[in-house]
Amino acid sequence: MFDISFTEILVIGVVALVVIGPERLPGVARTLGHLFGRAQRYVNDVKTDIQHEMELEELKKFKTSIEGAAHSVETTVRTEIRQFQEAVNPTETSSSTSTVSPSDAEAVVEPGSPTNSPVTPANASSSPVQSRPSPGAAGTEAAANN
Repeated sequence: MFDISFTEILVIGVVALVVIGPERLPGVARTLGHLFGRAQRYVNDVKTDIQHEMELEELKKFKTSIEGAAHSVETTVRTEIRQFQEAVNPTETSSSTSTVSPSDAEAVVEPGSPTNSPVTPANASSSPVQSRPSPGAAGTEAAANN
């Protein structure tokens, strides 16, 4: 840390022994050891705090990039859904502007009829196309016959 060799430490110890004296040297060495330990802990705490702050900044940057990606995905999905809905229901916008007359609403053309004549409620019973019963209706007919 300070690049102090063993001989330099030995010289410092001899000078301290002469200046402080042999009676007080153990107490002073103990106090210096405690102060040195506190200084090391303080430096380590500062390093840890700086490292946490750097990690926090990295996480914030990562969060903003993920939020940006999620927002772009959301807008892309919304756009695709809107385009799909417009492709599936292209007449939705044009049907709101056009009006249907009552006679057009009653006339239904059945594709299976030989003349493709419109079927109205008056001639629906005489229509050449027979209706098929639904699968659930077969069970009810059998129950009604018994």
